[in-house]
Parts: sequence; structure tokens; C-alpha cells
Amino acid sequence: MGVIGIQLVVTMVMASLMQKIIPHYSLARWLLCNGSLRWYQHPTEEELRILAGKQQKGKSKKDRKYNGHIENKPLTIPKDIDLHLETKSVTEVDTFALHYFPEYQWLVDFTVAATVVYLVTEAYYTFMKPTQEMNISLVWCLLVLSFAIKVLFSLTTHYFKVKDGGERSVCVTFGFFFFVKAMAVLIVTENYLEFGLETGFTNFSDSAMQFLEKQGLESQGPVSKLTFKFFLAIFCSLIGAFLTFPGLRLAQMHLDALNLATEKITQTLLHINFLAPLLMVLLWVKPITKDYIMNPPLGKESVPLMTEATFDTLRLWVIILLCALRLAMMRSHLQAYLNLAQKCVDQMKKEAGRISTVELQKMVARVFYYLCVIALQYVAPLVMLLHTTLLLKTLGHHSWGIYPESISTLPVDNSLPSNSVYSELPSADGKVKVTVTQITVALSSLKNIFTPLLFRGLLSFLTWWIAACLFSTSLFGLFYHQYLTVA
Repeated sequence: MGVIGIQLVVTMVMASLMQKIIPHYSLARWLLCNGSLRWYQHPTEEELRILAGKQQKGKSKKDRKYNGHIENKPLTIPKDIDLHLETKSVTEVDTFALHYFPEYQWLVDFTVAATVVYLVTEAYYTFMKPTQEMNISLVWCLLVLSFAIKVLFSLTTHYFKVKDGGERSVCVTFGFFFFVKAMAVLIVTENYLEFGLETGFTNFSDSAMQFLEKQGLESQGPVSKLTFKFFLAIFCSLIGAFLTFPGLRLAQMHLDALNLATEKITQTLLHINFLAPLLMVLLWVKPITKDYIMNPPLGKESVPLMTEATFDTLRLWVIILLCALRLAMMRSHLQAYLNLAQKCVDQMKKEAGRISTVELQKMVARVFYYLCVIALQYVAPLVMLLHTTLLLKTLGHHSWGIYPESISTLPVDNSLPSNSVYSELPSADGKVKVTVTQITVALSSLKNIFTPLLFRGLLSFLTWWIAACLFSTSLFGLFYHQYLTVA
């Protein structure tokens, strides 16, 4: 019996394409190096000396002798110097010096490959309708999520290494805030937040108890509901801490991109992109969306506009369309970030005093060198939202059709396979057939324990939580940058 079948061929072909094509054609490089992004070059020391009126033919630094030793004093210039930075399009050669560029390229290109594998697998399941094959696209989606979380964890650890800055305190504070918020959300009744988490956990616990009873073990369940929610809240607090600075950075880029945009349609799309996490959050608020859309108050009688399955499908499509919009607005946000170099210079001109040429060059160059860090903070939450939605569709047994057929796989048959399967095998067949049967029975048992109801509740909550964290941090960042910072 084939375990993977044609999906193994799709995986091998995609792995080969990633190895052969990505070094030459990369979406990650194209997003940065297509000519639309321009970065500001730092001025040379000679240019700064000319602007400051300190043209010297000799040394660029003043030498002073103290006790026979020569002290090199860096060249300083007035802060109100008439400096205008030159711009240059981002090229592939420029990306070699960017911090976290390999991680950015790998995450974006692997996400594209995983999405293609998922689409091909969905088409295969739609037309061929296999019953005994494992959906290997789920493994690709889980790998994408693991890479995104790893990248965000790596970026967050850098903030903890800064001793003098307040980044560490910000991460810890938001981590505790999101822990309390997760505990509060998890106790809200499903009449308001409709995840299906309670129903999924109850089904999981009952199925696990039946499985343990068939094995001759007495148990009240694998884990209590309170313990389950406690560990889920801890995981949610970590996700919230990882998404803190991406949300704060998004707020600053949103404000700068609005000032940069001149067309009304671009400004409208920027506002929709900023409010996209809020729209995702409201999709699971039952009184606002589901109850109102499915049963709108039309006179004395309320006529349902759609079924629950149709609403679930529309919810998936809305999230995917908002993710596509966020990807389309990526260049506007990155260009707004790159303009920080000129913005810092303009702010410096308003100050009194002098600044060394080295510090000025570092201030300008630092903006470009951290471009991929900002790109990762923009892309990683988008990747997490997209692929949790894809997992929700597949593991939750949803449909892509607007008018899906009634799904008959949700009523789970908890009758687990008995041990008589092993006795039906003739002893002459050897250990191989016994091993295959044991694996089949084990997978069948896991399917009966980890049901679509559980995955619907858990993945719906995680998708909602990622969007809620992004909106909370970006809203706080918007308030901070607009009202608490000194212009």
C-alpha cells in the first residue's frame, strides 16, 4: 500500500527546482532588487570635509602630541551642515552586505515552494480523491511555520543582548501582557469568540480516553482542560513577544508610507493593510460577523444568507486576500523605512553642536544594512498567518468552494481498530507486513484521537491570536510614534 504516492514525486521535483532555480530566480531577491527600492548612500569623509569648509591636503585628522605620543582626533563637522544624500537602486551586489539576507531569502523562497506544493496537492486531492495517502503538504506548511518562528526568535534574542537599551524590557512587558490577554481570551464563552476550542478539546479528550480504555488503561484523559489552556497561554505569550517589534516597526513604516504616498488609492490600500489584522480578528467575533451575516435582521423574520460551511470558506478567503494585499504593499513600507536615513539627517540639522564624520556615516549606513531585518519583521507574520490558514483549511476539513458540499467527515467514528488485525496476518508473511500493519493501525488511531474538530478549534485560535498580536502591537506603535515621540 502506498503511503505517499504521487505526492513524493511532487516533493522531490520541488526540492530539485529549489536547488536549481532559486540561485538564478528568487522572489526574495526580486522584491528587493527590482529597481523600485532606493537606498541612501553615506557621504565620504572628503565630501563632508568640503561641505564643512575644511579642505585639507594633508591629514584628515588633527594630531596632538602628549608626552611624545600622537593622539588622533576624529574629524567633526557641524550638525547643521547642508547635506543631501545621494540615492541608488538596490542591486544584488548590495544585498551581500545586508544583515540576515540569507535568512530572509530562505524564508521567502521556501514559503513560495511550500505554497506551490500545497496548491498542487490540493488539486490532486480535489480530482483524484485519495483516501489512504498522507497529505505531505502539511509537512511543508509546518516547516514554514517553524522557520518563521525560528527567525523571529533569532531577531528577538538580539534585543535581549542590548544592555543599555530598553528593548529587553519591552519584550518582557509585552510577553506578560499577552500571557494575561491569552488567559482572559481562553475563558471567554464561545457565544462571543467562536473558535470551537472547547468542542475540539472535549472531542480530543473523549477519543483519547476511549483509546486508553481499549488498551486496558484507566485514565480520566491525557491532560486537564486547565493545564491545556495554561500551556497554550504560555505559547501565545511567546508568540506575542516575538511579534512585538514587528508590530511596532509596522506602525512606524505605516506612518512614513502615508506621508510618502501621493495617490488616494495608495493611501486607502495602506489603511486597509494596517487594519487587516483587526478585520481578521473580527471574523471570529460571533455577534459582529457570523450571527449578523448568517441571520441578518430583516423585518420580523431572519433569513440566513449562507450556511456555516460557506461562512467558514469566506473567512479563509478573506484572510488570504488580506495576506496578498500585505505582500503587495511590502515595497511601499520598505521604501518608507529606507527614507529614515534622510529623515535622520534632517533631524540632525535641527540640532546644535558637532558630530564626527564616522558617527554620521554609521547613522546613514545602518539604515540600509538592516533592511533585511525589517523585511523579515514584515514577512514572517504574513507567512505565519497564511500557512496557519492553509493548515486550518486542510486539517479542519474546510472547503475552498463558496458553496461547499456538506462535509461528512466531522462526525468522528471513535471505534478504534482492534488488535485482531495482527492475528489475521499469516506468520509466513514476515515482519515487514506486520510492521506495515502496525503503522497503519497507529495512524488510524491517531486520526481518531486528533480529529478535525480539535484542529479547527486550535488552528482557528492560533490564526486569530497572531492577527490579534499584530494589531495590538501596531496600534500601540501608532500611538507611540504619533503622540509620544518628539518630532
